[in-house]
Amino acid sequence: MSTLDAADDLRKVAEQSNAWPFEEARKLVARLKRKPKDEVLFATGYGPSGLPHIGTFGEVARTTMVRHAFRLLTDDKVKTRLIAVSDDMDGFRKVPDNVPNKEMLAQHLGKPLTKVPDPFSNEYPSFGHHNNARLRAFLDRFGFDYEFASSTDYYTAGRFDAAMLRILAVYDQVMDIILPTLGPERRATYSPFLPISPVTGRVLYVPMIAHDAAKGTVVYVDPDTGEKTETSVTGGRVKCQWKADWAMRWFALGVDYEMAGKDLIDSVKLSSRICLALGGTPPEGFNYELFLDDKGQKISKSKGNGLTIDEWLRYASPESLSLFMYREPKSAKRLDFYVIPRNVDDYQQYLDGYPRQDLRQRLGNPVWHIHSGRPPAADMPITFHMLLTLVSSSNAENAETLWGFIGRYRPGVTANTHPKLDALVGYAINYYRDFVLPTKHYREPTAAERTALNDLRDALARLPEDGTAEDIQTVVYEIGRREPFLDHVKKGKDGRPGVSLDWFNMLYQVLLGQEKGPRFGSFVAVYGLSNSIAMIDAALRRAA
Repeated sequence: MSTLDAADDLRKVAEQSNAWPFEEARKLVARLKRKPKDEVLFATGYGPSGLPHIGTFGEVARTTMVRHAFRLLTDDKVKTRLIAVSDDMDGFRKVPDNVPNKEMLAQHLGKPLTKVPDPFSNEYPSFGHHNNARLRAFLDRFGFDYEFASSTDYYTAGRFDAAMLRILAVYDQVMDIILPTLGPERRATYSPFLPISPVTGRVLYVPMIAHDAAKGTVVYVDPDTGEKTETSVTGGRVKCQWKADWAMRWFALGVDYEMAGKDLIDSVKLSSRICLALGGTPPEGFNYELFLDDKGQKISKSKGNGLTIDEWLRYASPESLSLFMYREPKSAKRLDFYVIPRNVDDYQQYLDGYPRQDLRQRLGNPVWHIHSGRPPAADMPITFHMLLTLVSSSNAENAETLWGFIGRYRPGVTANTHPKLDALVGYAINYYRDFVLPTKHYREPTAAERTALNDLRDALARLPEDGTAEDIQTVVYEIGRREPFLDHVKKGKDGRPGVSLDWFNMLYQVLLGQEKGPRFGSFVAVYGLSNSIAMIDAALRRAA
């Protein structure tokens, strides 16, 4: 098959794929048919009032997946761009909980974020610049293809001037859209324009007492001086209040696609109406569900709850984080440290399965979207859960000890031949120290469990030291085929009752002090029969 034929087949399958990035991309294809243009603009927004968190990463990662799906559907014949916009001209409303020098920051409340001093160091001219740099650093770390856009720069350089004058021209229409959504008190003082005070430098939330589209100015009463002040809406002297600001940005830049959190559904609708009033077309997009912390609370930049990018990458690979973002974007998910191991191993499973899949299945495989259609070859001979269990069982706190187990289980596999596995070893040690070790709790076995453990010990002792994982698992299964571990619903191949998960969970709770673990036969094969027998002996002595 020629390259052209293969590309044609790929596009045809993509046109029918139910993977959510393709569903989103097809909306853009339809938009382009309705209103042709030479370039499609994707956008994401970031509010730099706090440090960037994983939710910020998720928006860029997901938008990148839609962008790549769109490029496939259009044979990459339409130019695309992705801009990551920082709303850094917003007023600084609240001092975050997770930053130093809070008292200093409190003195600058109300100023644009790019006029608030950096509380961390003198390295950046403002708090906004510092947070923008952090945003760009982690986007660059993941290799995203994007352009950074500072709202402050766009306002002050005149990039938004024409759009600001357009809002002024349809001022009454914009007010008619927004005012019915506000309470009586807020309605009395609302304005889509927020002047920047020439006296204090603060963003002023004051009503406009006059506006002149011909002159391009608004008039307000300065709260600091009590005097009427007339100012131009151009050149960064005035910014828009945020729902109008969002619509203005869509209109000014011609944004075609931007997703947003579920908590912003009403805001998207309102901003879309304003964009239409300006004469623009609101972007396509969808509302993703929110991330929750370990207490079920929405993660927040100002609170600093949830995980940071750096925290995730201390314990797991970038690809595992991308998988977490790909999965079920319209379902609320807990974003805490305990979701990490599952995503690490699931990523490897998807990668392992990719070569055996047909074209339709591949386009529905998360790794296709994570790697923009070019997933690497799978080469991970041991799972993250297995590594965690090895660290836990041996109390190994150095990579050399773990590599000793791995080398015996997989001869020829070394840190040099498998650098990604070497990284995984480091992740496992970090994760064990910080999350497994502090929660280890060995429970005592019951009398029946002690008898079963003794029998398991003796059965393992009769196996050859090089026994396979399957041989060991068969022995473990047979020893567990007794009360109280029988599963009378799930039958074995011989028609006898099966073995419940309680048997395997007991092994990990009593022997390792943890609730669950990988397949026990595989663990014993890696850890070694003699080490495993010694571990059972130690548990029986501890419980004697």
